[in-house]
Amino acid sequence: TVSQFLKENKGSFFRTLIFTIGHFVIAASILKILDPGIELWVAITDAIVEPLINSVWYYILDRYWVTKVKNK
Repeated sequence: TVSQFLKENKGSFFRTLIFTIGHFVIAASILKILDPGIELWVAITDAIVEPLINSVWYYILDRYWVTKVKNK
């Protein structure tokens, strides 16, 4: 269940969530700063899709760290 998942992975999940939200804001802001002519929907789409993929990758790395590396 979702509540069990959150209980078992609370640290990794919330670190990933904070990272993802920050990445959305940073990515959209940088795109608009670097290319003021870019349409807002393009900046927002890129700012959401790319960080979501990165966040899955981050979560996998964090879970590996928590279960393998940290316990050594």
